Amino acid sequence: MIALKLVPHLVAFFGMATVALRGATRRGMLAGTALAGFLVGTGFAVVSTGSVSGQFSFSLVRALLALSFLLFCAVSFTALYQSLGGSLPVGWLERLSSRPVSRSCALFLASAAAGAVAGCRLGPAVPSWVWGALAAAAAVLVLAAVLLESRLPAGLSTSRAGYLALTVAFLLFSASWSTRLDLFAPLTMKVMKFTHDFVHQFFESMLIPDHLFIHSYLWGYIGLLFGKEVGFWGGLIIWFTPVVMVFLAIGLERLPSVAHLRQGAQRRRVLAEAIRTRRMRLVLPGLALVLLASAVYRSLYPSVEYWDPKPVPVTANAGGEIFLPRKGEIDLMDGKLHKYVFERGGKTARFFVLLTPSGKLTVDLDACAICKPDGYGQAEGTVLCYYCKTLIPLETVGKPGGCNPVPVPFTEQDDGIHLSGVTLINTWSGTVQSTTRTTEKGK
Repeated sequence: MIALKLVPHLVAFFGMATVALRGATRRGMLAGTALAGFLVGTGFAVVSTGSVSGQFSFSLVRALLALSFLLFCAVSFTALYQSLGGSLPVGWLERLSSRPVSRSCALFLASAAAGAVAGCRLGPAVPSWVWGALAAAAAVLVLAAVLLESRLPAGLSTSRAGYLALTVAFLLFSASWSTRLDLFAPLTMKVMKFTHDFVHQFFESMLIPDHLFIHSYLWGYIGLLFGKEVGFWGGLIIWFTPVVMVFLAIGLERLPSVAHLRQGAQRRRVLAEAIRTRRMRLVLPGLALVLLASAVYRSLYPSVEYWDPKPVPVTANAGGEIFLPRKGEIDLMDGKLHKYVFERGGKTARFFVLLTPSGKLTVDLDACAICKPDGYGQAEGTVLCYYCKTLIPLETVGKPGGCNPVPVPFTEQDDGIHLSGVTLINTWSGTVQSTTRTTEKGK
C-alpha cells in the first residue's frame, strides 16, 4: 500500500531529473544533487508532520508549490514578451541563472519540493525499511534518468521557460495525488469567491439590485456569475495560461535570416532545419500541458472515499435544548464527522459534531457562509465542501470565515454536548438564506 502511494511521486521525480539533466555537462554532480534534494525534502516532510502541526507542514509545501507556479508565470510572460521583439535589461538574476552552480541549486530545491510532497503523502508513521526502499528507488531512478537523457534525440531541446514548464508541471501533477496538497481546487475556490465579492460589491455600489430597468429575467444571466462554474473556468484559464504563453513564445520566435544565401536550395534547407528545431522545442511544453491536464482531472475526481454519514434525527427537550451524549450508540470522541438533522416549526437544520486534532469537540452547520448548503465529507485530515470542492483542514474546523463550516454555539459538559435548538434553526436559516440569495439570485 505504501509503495503504491509513492509511485506517482517517484515518476514525477524521475521526469524532473531527466529534464534537469538535459544538455548538462556535469551529469554526475547534478544527479547527486537531485537525489540529495529528494531525500532531504522527504525527510523534512516526514519529521515535520510528526513533530509540529501537520497543517503547518502541508501549508509550507503548498506555499512552495504556489511560488514555483508564480515563478513559472513570470518566466513565461517574459519569454513571450521577448519573442514579440521586446528587450529586457540583463540583470543580476539573468547572470546568476546562467551559472552552473545556480542550476544545481535550482535542481536541489525542485527535488526537495518533490520529496516534500512524497513525505507529506507518507505521513509521520513510516517504518525504517520504507526509508531504505525509498532511497534505493530514488537512486535507481536517478541512474535511469542519466541513461535515458543520454539516449534522447539531440534535437529534443527547448528554452529555459520550456524546462521550467515541465518541471513545475511534474510538481503540480505529483501534488494532485494528495487532496491536502492539490492546488487546483483551492484556486477555483479563490477565483469563485473573488468573482462573487467583486460582482456583489459592484452591484451594491451601482444600486443595480434596486434599479427599475433590471428585469427579473436578467437575473438568470447575472446569476451565472455567482455559480461555481465561474471558479472552475477561471481556474482553468489561470492554470493553463503560462504553458500557453510558452507555446506562443516558441512559435513566434523569428526564423533565421537567409537573405545572405544566394542558392535557393540552401535557403530552404536552413529554414526547414529551423522549423524542425522549433517544433522539437514544443515537445516539452506539450508534455507539461498533458501533466497539468492530468492534475486537473485528479483534482476533480480524486480516488478518495469520503466519510459522509447519513444525518441522525435529533429532538429538543421542553426547554428547547438539544443534548448529544459523549458516549453511546455514536462515539463523539472517535475523530469521525457525525451528522445530525433537527426539525422545528417546519424548518430543518443540518449540523455535525467533530473531534478536532487539538482534542476539542466542535459543532458546526453542514454548510458554509458562501456556498450552497451541499454539505461536507471527511477524508485525509480534511473536510471537503461538496459544492466548491474546497478542502478545509481539520485544525481549522470550528473557526468562522471563508468556506469553513459555520460554527454553532454549544456547551460541553461531562455528559455530552448541549446546544439551543432555536439558535441552531436561526443560524441555519440565516446562512442558507444568504447563500441562496447570493448564488441563485445574484444579489
